[in-house]
Amino acid sequence: MPDLDEIRGGTDSTEHESSLGRRVNAVITDRPWQVVLAFVIVTVLFVGGMGGGGEQQAGTDQFTDGLEEQEALEDMQDDFQAEGRESGNSSANLFITDERNTLSKSSLRRMLVFQERAEHADGLRIASTTSPASLVARQLDPDAETREEQRRAVERATQRDLEAAIADADEAAGLPVSTDFTRESAQADVAQIAVTYETPPKADSDDRAELQTGTVELANEIEGYETGENVEVFGDAIIQEETLQLLGDTAIVVFPAALVLIMFFLLVAYRDPIDLALGLVALVMTLIWTFGFMGYANIPFSDSLITVFPLLLAVGIDFGIHIINRYREERAAGAEIGDAMAITSRQLSGAFLIVTLTTVIGFAANLTSSLSQLRDFGIVAAVGISFTFLIFGFFLPAGKVGLDGLREGTRMPSFGTRPLGSEDSILGRVLPVGTKAARIAPVIVLVSALVFGAAAAGYGTGVDTEFSQEAFFPDEERIAQYERLPEPFAPGEYTFMTVLDYLEEDFDQGFVGSVTVYVDDPDVRSAAAFREVDRAVTEPPDAFVETDRRAEADSLVSALKERQSTDPEFAATVTRADSNGDELPNRNVDHVYDELLESDAAHQYVTSDRSATRIVYQVDVDADQTDATNAAEAVAANMSMDATATGSLVVNQAVIDRISDSAIRSLIVAFILTAGFLMLSYWWLESRMIYGVINLVPVLVTVAMLAASMRLFDVPLSPFNAPILSVSIGLGVDYTVHFMHRFVDEYEAGADVHEALAVTVRGTGGALTGSMLTTVCGLGVLYLALIPLIMEFGLLLALGVFYAYLTSILLLPSTIVVWDRLERRFGPLDDVQWRASVRSLTGKY
Repeated sequence: MPDLDEIRGGTDSTEHESSLGRRVNAVITDRPWQVVLAFVIVTVLFVGGMGGGGEQQAGTDQFTDGLEEQEALEDMQDDFQAEGRESGNSSANLFITDERNTLSKSSLRRMLVFQERAEHADGLRIASTTSPASLVARQLDPDAETREEQRRAVERATQRDLEAAIADADEAAGLPVSTDFTRESAQADVAQIAVTYETPPKADSDDRAELQTGTVELANEIEGYETGENVEVFGDAIIQEETLQLLGDTAIVVFPAALVLIMFFLLVAYRDPIDLALGLVALVMTLIWTFGFMGYANIPFSDSLITVFPLLLAVGIDFGIHIINRYREERAAGAEIGDAMAITSRQLSGAFLIVTLTTVIGFAANLTSSLSQLRDFGIVAAVGISFTFLIFGFFLPAGKVGLDGLREGTRMPSFGTRPLGSEDSILGRVLPVGTKAARIAPVIVLVSALVFGAAAAGYGTGVDTEFSQEAFFPDEERIAQYERLPEPFAPGEYTFMTVLDYLEEDFDQGFVGSVTVYVDDPDVRSAAAFREVDRAVTEPPDAFVETDRRAEADSLVSALKERQSTDPEFAATVTRADSNGDELPNRNVDHVYDELLESDAAHQYVTSDRSATRIVYQVDVDADQTDATNAAEAVAANMSMDATATGSLVVNQAVIDRISDSAIRSLIVAFILTAGFLMLSYWWLESRMIYGVINLVPVLVTVAMLAASMRLFDVPLSPFNAPILSVSIGLGVDYTVHFMHRFVDEYEAGADVHEALAVTVRGTGGALTGSMLTTVCGLGVLYLALIPLIMEFGLLLALGVFYAYLTSILLLPSTIVVWDRLERRFGPLDDVQWRASVRSLTGKY
């Protein structure tokens, strides 16, 4: 094979090219089909691992697994759900609407009919139901135990008796009806029916979903009820299934759109169907290898990992376009197939390796996170980028050599062979704008960019943080847009939007409308516990819903009051145990507990061994998650017993706190490691650390602009996009390294700084443009996703790539020229030739 240095006028870096690198290039150019076959075999092996990563995850649960706060919540749930019983640890709510009055006699009768059928339905395993109708019926006839007896009590009641019973039921237990209700009017637009199922404590979501779906079907059998019209069933398993359904509905729209756009821009970039097919095969192989790795490593697929694959496609597209474009430059200069690919691999392998390792650093920085999902993201993304390097660094060049060898010996036509950005092309005339600015006013460009970047970074520090179940739900406008699509792109039906409207508009609650104070203390069995709990619900913090200066809360005291209102014998027991007239027992407490715990409802608020209790506060709809968590923690801190704030909102707030810490920590780690690696890489390759420093200037501006854009476009920091800041370092380096590496090749070969920049911006700049357009348009299509978190990530990914491209083309040339001027005036800025010193000491030249 001809000497490659003679073909290209070798550089110092060529002289030091490792023998391993030469052997690898020789294998790629001399035995391309053997390389292709090896990669095909490995791909088949990875196919075996696809789909083996465990149960798919979605929603908030994927981010809370393993958190101390979540484990504390689960411990509390075990205390109150197990209780030595095998039932009652899953539930659902029915929202019943009636434009006239859900508390009318006919509406109450329908509720009782539903309750009767539900409690006797085979297979639904319903332990109990509670509704406004059953509470009102007990006021009308305290002896009415069965649903049939309660229904007769409602039917026999006069309108006056019914209205009085409604007022008494609300005063005694609080009717589960919408906030438009008043005792005087005895009317409400929306009512809730609570359903409790007999399920094992560890029943999975599929089992719970089956029961809740069965409840939907049963409701449809009741005359006057129709789900989706005047009845909605709300259950955790149904919501979880709908969250997973969002993934499917998003994928069926976004993936085809992304594929069409990627295909279009790749076709424009490659302008050759054979090169296009080769690039697509390489991209598919990258995804197969990564999915296969997840299966073998038992990493489940989740919402957060969706974002990995656009990033892998972005880097793969970039690598592929650079290889084909650089190869075409050499072919246009007269090099043979093997020689052209050898030169391409030699010149790009260093840049690819630097890009890969810096991107891996950006991803792996997420391993410092305390959130397991972000750690999984870091692992999968780092491994996927490594696979991308192998496939595009070895398989694609070998495939290109093999296919061009076949094509050269046949009459197969050649298509687009000119490189992007050639001098006589439109792109070739537009791209040099950055180099022209670098000739005229490089200092002004550099200083202006740094000032702008500093201002953007300062503005970006005001980015909000968000984490809640609602963050996974699209708004009604986006759902309506999807519904206008033809089949099979139209989405399925979702209940969460209606349920969320009911909760916010009719019940003044958020999707997760409560927080819990969990008390685990021996004093729970004493009389002091009743007064301590009663004091904890008196004059509550503003974040809690209150009536008459008392929080709307379910607790040991509320269970006591409710039992008193429906059981005269128990009410007499409490009266005898109350010696000071505060309506709470202060003597014979064990006897009061014995009778109270005869009711299953009381077991939800005090354990059988009387060692733990809990208070469940309703959160004001206007209170944010932080306010609710702080209020619960304040109540717990003010209690004399050992109390802890917990519940889903508290767990979500813990995730938010960790998101902020993780984003900042991973960004700092990624920047420090990337800076160190770039300087060491250029010191080793070119004996100049300063080249690594120059690379970082556009990257810093890119990160600052991206942070500012998050605040400008009102995109909060979430578990989905928390890695984007550290990842943006890798994206920025991807563009700057390609530009800088090509510049160094030309500059070290003897060209002056402006000549080297001119060659770089037309050659590498064209490939960067093709890569940017394909990535921004093809993967920015994630902005069309139903799930807001994915939509926001698509926006940030597109902006990050675009900013990295802009700073590389517009800012990097001026940075290079300023550096060149400083060195001409003051001498080399990194004068210590460390690598030369090492080589002289080791005797390796």
